[in-house]
Amino acid sequence: MNENEPETSRSRMSRSEMNHSEMNHNEPDRTDMDHRKMDHSDMDHNGTEHRKMDHSSMEHNGMEHSGTGHSGMEHSGTGHSGTGHNGMDHSGMDHSGTDHRGMEHSGTDHGGMEHSGTDHSGTEHGGMDHSMHNMGNLKTKFIVSLILTIPIILLSPMMGIDMPWQIEFPGSEWVVLILATILYFYGGMPFLKGAAAELKNKSPAMMTLISLGISVAYFYSLYAFAVNNIFHTGAHVMDFFWELATLIVIMLLGHWIEMRAVSNAGDALQKMAELLPGTADVVQSGGEIQTVDLKNVQIGDHVLVKAGGKIPADGMVIDGKTTVNESMITGESKEVAKEKGSQVIGGSVNGSGTITVEVTGTGESGYLAQVMQLVGSAQKEKSKSETLSDKVARWLFYAAVSVSLIAFAVWYFLADVNTALERMVTVLVIACPHALGLAIPLVVARSTSIGAKNGLLVRNRNALETAPKTTVVMTDKTGTLTEGNFKVTGVRSLDASMTEEEILKYAGALEKNSSHPLSAGILKEIDARKIQTPEISDVNNIPGAGIEGTAEGKNIKIVSESYLTKNQISYDAAALNDLKGKGSTISFLLIGGQPVGFIAQGDQIKDGAKKMIDDLKARKIRPVMLTGDNEEAAQAVASKLGIEDVHAGLLPEDKEKIIQEYQAKGEVVMMVGDGVNDAPSLARADIGAAIGAGTDVAIDSADVVLVKSDPSDIIHFLSLSKNTSKKMKQNLWWGAGYNIIAIPLAAGILAPVGIILSPAAGAILMSLSTVIVAFNALTLKMDD
Repeated sequence: MNENEPETSRSRMSRSEMNHSEMNHNEPDRTDMDHRKMDHSDMDHNGTEHRKMDHSSMEHNGMEHSGTGHSGMEHSGTGHSGTGHNGMDHSGMDHSGTDHRGMEHSGTDHGGMEHSGTDHSGTEHGGMDHSMHNMGNLKTKFIVSLILTIPIILLSPMMGIDMPWQIEFPGSEWVVLILATILYFYGGMPFLKGAAAELKNKSPAMMTLISLGISVAYFYSLYAFAVNNIFHTGAHVMDFFWELATLIVIMLLGHWIEMRAVSNAGDALQKMAELLPGTADVVQSGGEIQTVDLKNVQIGDHVLVKAGGKIPADGMVIDGKTTVNESMITGESKEVAKEKGSQVIGGSVNGSGTITVEVTGTGESGYLAQVMQLVGSAQKEKSKSETLSDKVARWLFYAAVSVSLIAFAVWYFLADVNTALERMVTVLVIACPHALGLAIPLVVARSTSIGAKNGLLVRNRNALETAPKTTVVMTDKTGTLTEGNFKVTGVRSLDASMTEEEILKYAGALEKNSSHPLSAGILKEIDARKIQTPEISDVNNIPGAGIEGTAEGKNIKIVSESYLTKNQISYDAAALNDLKGKGSTISFLLIGGQPVGFIAQGDQIKDGAKKMIDDLKARKIRPVMLTGDNEEAAQAVASKLGIEDVHAGLLPEDKEKIIQEYQAKGEVVMMVGDGVNDAPSLARADIGAAIGAGTDVAIDSADVVLVKSDPSDIIHFLSLSKNTSKKMKQNLWWGAGYNIIAIPLAAGILAPVGIILSPAAGAILMSLSTVIVAFNALTLKMDD
């Protein structure tokens, strides 16, 4: 979608000329910084993947990334190349709980990056815990842990109950001990690291609760093993090796199921960085060509772009003719003609011609870089959201620790230390039931499966929990509510000596040099009428208004109505009323500074858009339109659809700012869009929904993808998320709710009347809740 200009009616501001004064450029200058002076000690790279990373001569002593989430970050072409791990001191580095999934640093240069003061703690992606960062590694951990668990189940009792299949032989206790120790430190490590990150952030949640359960089970079992098999100092002490093994393997299974279900492989920043090439061919003063790293390209440089190559930076064509595919940037699939004077965007793909481009924007001043900055900032803020299961786990953790300590103290005075320890351990193990590890993953797996079959790809589990709270749905216009295919609906001459064909002839000469979506409609009309256009020269953009050039010795302009008003150029406004009332966008043709005619274009509203808006209102959700189009065209579409809140003439940063304003008022915002210019808004909104026909960058900035590009799928997603959230809450009650009764009983609150929850009874309750959770997840449906 191409709505990044203030007025679609005729806003042809080149990216290099865009006013980004409102954009946040407070990022520090990353050039000339020496990583060798950085202190990165205490970092732990265990489990992280630094494939192709080259940090030679760097020292990371003292750098603390604990609990950070770098999932899917793409640094290629961002100026990090040339650094290498060779000779690095990684001792003590702590990346525990980090998520480096999908990081690609090949060919990048970390030189000059400034990380001081950067806080990555606690960030995550896709609603998954940071420690569960690689599905392949998680699958391997689960399989290995399962292999270790099987003999433990066969050789040890379940909470003191000898099972029918139990096998015993001399030394079998030692086998169980060895296998359980390997399982605890291997299979349990993701949970232990996750717990460390949560506790460091003073926010105990699911990882802390699981770690508490497996740690208590393991260390108490060590104590029981020593008493029973080494010291023989008294009555037999029950161990929890069976519970330890099954708890670890079921929790790993739950996380693996959820990661497989949620399509979170892509990353918007990665996709945007990939749009730019790693090098550029710079034309030297003597005419020779020198290939240089993209980071060394400066504003004012002349770069040669060969046929089929990517344009390395924003700029203006100074030599050659070609067509350029800007679909990755704008969402428009049309090949746009470019010649001397035409503006080009870094990251777009050159067609069959060879051109020389004078660089007007690079690095942080480039269009893509500024959009990337907006997206990255929004994603960092959004990643701090907390899941429902984490909230439940936190309260269970506090409850379990409090009740277990009270139980230990009471039973220590009423009985003996062994009884007190057994009561305390039973409370702590029961507090983390097996069903809790499957309660949410099974619902998410079922929900994403239903969604996929109906054209909804859920990429962030948090979206399923947040969607039922939605109060505002903001939608882009072109390509989201409308088809995005502009068609000429009228051509009017304002000069008796000019025919419609002549109006189109001169307009078409200019439009061949424009990337604006309105250009496509005019050029189609010219092709249909078989009109020949004259040669054009001295083509320039008129920032925020249109485009101008010279043809047949005449100065020609295509501009918006606002340009005429601003420059006090008189015209027959009444002649426009009927066309503007139909939602048409008007482009004026000026020859010699005087309006000689205008061309009206309209965009068709998508089937299902009106019903979607009506359904939103029925759900008490307010629809809001955000568009780069002019006020009249926006209001015309809005009035047909019944949208009262309309914001027109917006740049990408304007859309994001409006979303933040609504959020500051307490609104829960869902944003629907399809272009690179929508990416910051999709990332900033509480829920970002990308149209499936949009750009990869928009899709990877979103939490859910509407594959069929059908507006009515927004309603289907809201229905699915409402039912999913309901099932999640039901499963959390079945998975952990029984602890309201089980924990006090395990602590012995009814012991005076002869009622105590034995470990065996607790195990049966846990098994029953697991079965209920699994069955309940299968009953989830799309609509009510």
